[in-house]
Amino acid sequence: MSKRGVSRRTDRPVVALSPEEIDFVRSLVIHEDAAVLALNKPAGLSSQGGRGQVHTLDELLYAFAKASGNRPRLVHRLDRDTSGVILTARTQPAAGFLGKAMMARKFSKTYLALVGPAPPEPRQGTIDLPLRREEIGREAFMRICEPDHPDAEPSLTRYRTLAEGEGAALVELRPETGRMHQLRVHLAHLGRPILGDPKYGGALTLNGQPVPRLMLHASALEFPHPEGGRKRIAAPPPEDFRTALEAAGLSLPDPAATGV
Repeated sequence: MSKRGVSRRTDRPVVALSPEEIDFVRSLVIHEDAAVLALNKPAGLSSQGGRGQVHTLDELLYAFAKASGNRPRLVHRLDRDTSGVILTARTQPAAGFLGKAMMARKFSKTYLALVGPAPPEPRQGTIDLPLRREEIGREAFMRICEPDHPDAEPSLTRYRTLAEGEGAALVELRPETGRMHQLRVHLAHLGRPILGDPKYGGALTLNGQPVPRLMLHASALEFPHPEGGRKRIAAPPPEDFRTALEAAGLSLPDPAATGV
């Protein structure tokens, strides 16, 4: 079990990780260099601040901490049940550079989603619908709203259908904005919610097989690298995503088609 202490040099909480936790988070690394560290986050792991969850990815990053106690910092987050590429900055200058690049929308994100019960109509297009946050009890939702709503946030998603199966379709998503639950709400608005997403109407079974979680995977991330040029990092979908594809009679398309 992790234990918290305080770094004398930084006066910030430090998490002491077990050897198993260190091995686990190191096994997630898909790219590292002097400026950045990228991981393939599994579903079920909170990026940061999970409710009552002891081990978040942010805490596990202490496995890469320097003697000073400084560790890689998350550049962005993924929903707890979303798997895939997540980027961290290894230095303060890199964190500042990447933060500014993200604010300037210089990041390009690609996701794969398994939706039901059929492909979106049209099969390819752009969803340009503003969203607003709504809280019901302790739960937070995002809702489609009118552009002139006082809480409206512009939200744009590009999508294309890659394959159609029995009761489901594989869709590639490229969000131009990064609103909370954006992809989930936009697809639900088309009447094609992501499987395993009951919050927005997604089915929990597919052809008699259980869907264990939200079938959304961050498959690739392209960004300006702090040391120059652009870098693209891709991660293949995990086993549970592939199993759901098989339940629909589908398989992953050629990597040349998706870039994964």
